[in-house]
Amino acid sequence: MTFAGALRRFGPVALIACLLAVVFATGLWRRLSLSELAAHRAALSLLVARHPALSLLAFVGAYIVVVLACTPGPGVMSTAGGFLFGTWVGGAANLLSLVVGSSLVFLACRTAFGDWAARRAGPVVARLEAGFSANAFSWLLTVRLIPIVPYFATNIAAGLMRVRLRDLAGATLVGSAPVSFILAGLGAGLGGLFDAGVKIDARLFLRPQILAPLAGLALLSAASIAWRAARRGSR
Repeated sequence: MTFAGALRRFGPVALIACLLAVVFATGLWRRLSLSELAAHRAALSLLVARHPALSLLAFVGAYIVVVLACTPGPGVMSTAGGFLFGTWVGGAANLLSLVVGSSLVFLACRTAFGDWAARRAGPVVARLEAGFSANAFSWLLTVRLIPIVPYFATNIAAGLMRVRLRDLAGATLVGSAPVSFILAGLGAGLGGLFDAGVKIDARLFLRPQILAPLAGLALLSAASIAWRAARRGSR
């Protein structure tokens, strides 16, 4: 393999690894928190008010980088989307970022390791992969509907299996839409409470603005598990 060929094959996944190293080495991942959002609320709100389109574009770019870096930050970023832009605009920005970021990670892993993983797989793993690939959209949709499953794990796993890009992108679009808008609603509720001077403590989660989106997340997780169980029972 020539240097140019190796760069084309492994360059994207090497860039992702570098992003991950930089995020953890600099401690940037610790800045992805609700307390940081609250601390910079005034400055961020002023920036969004003065440059709404540019701020939205910068947010989408930053969110895509978070997904590319495979860090555990999409939940906070989705909440920040509603915090800064409201439920509907923030939710749409969240969803766009997740689809684009997930697709890029998938393509990087597929380009670097897809063929190698398929050749190295044993007979048991090969049969499991064949079953997953045959129902890839259904499996990916179920995983996307369960908010506790890390995005980076699903993106990498899909890139190592015989999954089509359209299945990964489609399942992310459909499956991530509910949680994208629910977390944006949570962020919008937090923004209003912070403007009112409410402190961040355990009682915050008992307020209707916060409790309702959290209840929606719980129902979403329960519904996705029940849907998958019903599909297995019907076979």
